Amino acid sequence: MLALTCGLRQAELLGLRWRDIDLDGAVLAVRQQVYRLAGGWVYSEPKTASGRRTVSLSAMNIDALREHRRWQLEERLKAGTAWEDHDLVFPNHAGRPVEKQNLMRRSFRPILERAGLPHMRFHDLRHSAATLLLSEGVHPKVVQERLGHSTIAVTMDVYSHVMPTLQREAADRLDRVLSAR
Repeated sequence: MLALTCGLRQAELLGLRWRDIDLDGAVLAVRQQVYRLAGGWVYSEPKTASGRRTVSLSAMNIDALREHRRWQLEERLKAGTAWEDHDLVFPNHAGRPVEKQNLMRRSFRPILERAGLPHMRFHDLRHSAATLLLSEGVHPKVVQERLGHSTIAVTMDVYSHVMPTLQREAADRLDRVLSAR
């Protein structure tokens, strides 16, 4: 849900910590990402200043995160001393970061199948977030900030295919404004 509604990258989502989420304030802060190298797990800040960002959460996000937190606390109790507390929102069954392959095989693909959706890449959720926001008339600058793009030009270059309908809407709005005077 967060990948689709917030446009988080996979490494950002897997590195998200509970301390980076303010459920009462309805925001999350992207402060780190996690990925695996040959030597083990690497936690790092996003590579650009714009990648370190705050993203507003919807009421649907808040409800889902609260439910997920309750479920996670139950899982933590079941794991007992085997649980490693890394404060991750989306850890594996032992509290450690999730392997990308496991995310795809155990979570993402089964969700797609249950929903009757075709195979897609996880990154397509990020593209869908941007496309949905732009097609709903959200200002491209806001979309840029949510996605953590370094410039609005990046957002517009990647998602310009969404803009033709917005061009028609802009012309129609100008007609309404100018013909009313």
